[in-house]
Amino acid sequence: MKAIFLTLILFVYTFAKAGAQTIHTLDTIYANDTKNVALFFPEPIRQGITGSDNFVFTYNREKEQYFGLLQAKPGKESNLLVVNRNGSIFSYIVRYKKQLSKLNYFIPLSSSIGNEKPIVTDSVLVDSSEEIVNNRTYYYQKFCSYLLGRKQRIALKRERKSRIILNVKRIVFDKEELYFVIQIENNSSLDYDLNFLNLSIETRQKGKKKSLQRLYQEPFYTYFLPSKIAENETVRFVYVMPKFSLSNDRRAILELNEKNGGRNIEMKISHRYINNPN
Repeated sequence: MKAIFLTLILFVYTFAKAGAQTIHTLDTIYANDTKNVALFFPEPIRQGITGSDNFVFTYNREKEQYFGLLQAKPGKESNLLVVNRNGSIFSYIVRYKKQLSKLNYFIPLSSSIGNEKPIVTDSVLVDSSEEIVNNRTYYYQKFCSYLLGRKQRIALKRERKSRIILNVKRIVFDKEELYFVIQIENNSSLDYDLNFLNLSIETRQKGKKKSLQRLYQEPFYTYFLPSKIAENETVRFVYVMPKFSLSNDRRAILELNEKNGGRNIEMKISHRYINNPN
């Protein structure tokens, strides 16, 4: 029944897009029965199904999360269909492999084969101030995916503690938002459980009694924000913040906090970087 149901979904989708859909060559994901292969998606998973019982894809059905786990038993290849909360559809060939060379897959939105509902054309990355996409979340996803796909330059700012390295790779201004491309390197032998990563604006109060006041800035959107950085792993993600500028007596503070640990990092970002994004 699983295989029939999955084939029917793909048939209906293909028929609806006939004549206007580009043919997608499906990527292959390998799994086995001794390790969990983790798939991280740009939006929480709403539904995931495999075409054969020798493949199992597990995800949180009660509380939507960004990742699912794939395991496989020896047998014929099959396929995996995943639908995200926003309707994005992802499809892969899945195969059993005794020895795995890759255990984590970070799936960009560009890998989607389509959407359950009509979405504005993909040509959103153009040099224009005109509003192209009404769905802001979809636009954030596409632009964040584009930023992470670009070749990364030397970090604007870099702080480290106990072999944990926090980098701000670039700050990009687009439309009415600032995009912070952030990288965390875990060069230690222990996993790093992320408690929070906060961005605040710090103001130096003048007068006889000098003091500092911090105002937390809530991001509009976060892309690929991890909950854990495994040992010897490097992750990159994006914070989308409302546009702001800073005077000389203000600076941005990025606070990285470890859950149940003390490897906390505080990075001070000068107003020059905020006011002159690249």
